[in-house]
Amino acid sequence: MTNVIEASGLVKRYKEVTALAGLDLEVPEGTVLGLLGPNGAGKTTAVSILSTLLEPDEGEAIVAGKDVRKDPKGVRRLIGLSGQYAAVDEHLTGFENLDMIGRLYHLGKTRSRERARELLEVFDLTEAGDRPVKTYSGGMRRRLDLAGAIVAEPPVLFLDEPSSGLDPRSRVDLWEVIRDLVTEGTSLLLTTQYLEEADQLADDIVVIDHGREIAHGSSDQLKTQVGGERIEVTVSELNHVETAQEILTVFAVGEIHVDHHSRGLTAPIAGGASTLTQALRDLDARGVIVQDVGLRRPTLDDVFLSLTGHVAEEEATAGNGGRRAARPEELEEASR
Repeated sequence: MTNVIEASGLVKRYKEVTALAGLDLEVPEGTVLGLLGPNGAGKTTAVSILSTLLEPDEGEAIVAGKDVRKDPKGVRRLIGLSGQYAAVDEHLTGFENLDMIGRLYHLGKTRSRERARELLEVFDLTEAGDRPVKTYSGGMRRRLDLAGAIVAEPPVLFLDEPSSGLDPRSRVDLWEVIRDLVTEGTSLLLTTQYLEEADQLADDIVVIDHGREIAHGSSDQLKTQVGGERIEVTVSELNHVETAQEILTVFAVGEIHVDHHSRGLTAPIAGGASTLTQALRDLDARGVIVQDVGLRRPTLDDVFLSLTGHVAEEEATAGNGGRRAARPEELEEASR
């Protein structure tokens, strides 16, 4: 499978701070790469380099066959980009914003207008399409910004925290749009603070911290690294905790976490439901009264905590003043 994005040894420094410290990335054509990391890990810096908004201090990157250093204009013709913050002209209507972007991509008057109406419908903005954007809510502006990123149906799409500011329903709707784009052949690099989003969308995940890759694999592979399935038990009496721990030790394949305050125990296991069933029988045989019990796999939140020691948070944007990535006309200006 051909890689539509290839980056090797990307380094970016801001005085004493190293935002990227030799990052390698590959995105095969027609797939989604999830780029995850805690606050300040370097996610937005990586996207900014790959979309030609920043130049790396070291390293190379090829996007859609174009070198980001040698042919930045060529890269910009083939990508769509939506940053963490919606950048729309609030004095124009939603339709006018999208029509303008289509004209900047040289789609022509007729196709630009058609495409604007199509996307207003896709992003549930039809009724608001002829209203000035200054009357839009934050979530509506965000959806309009995302629509702008795909006006030209680019083969490569960068979405930096695309669900930020969206309500749960809008987020699910956005996921459907992204899935449709990928089905049609779009390749996507996605950064997100919503780990469920990466779980839902990403074919491959790279976890970074302090500008370096610390883990790489599918969602299932990363979860397996944390320890597979877990039994979670809450006993009714505090004096049963020690007995429950003794019983669960027989089934555990790692350290058992005990919270005496909540009377809860978490034990990593193998064997799934059959192991849970036998553990419950043994607990009952020893007179341990179970108040609550569950069997679950680790989440990507668990992966984050295990790998980085941090929770997943929105990255503070490095090097662009906290502003989102630019539109075509802004990109053109940046190249001068």
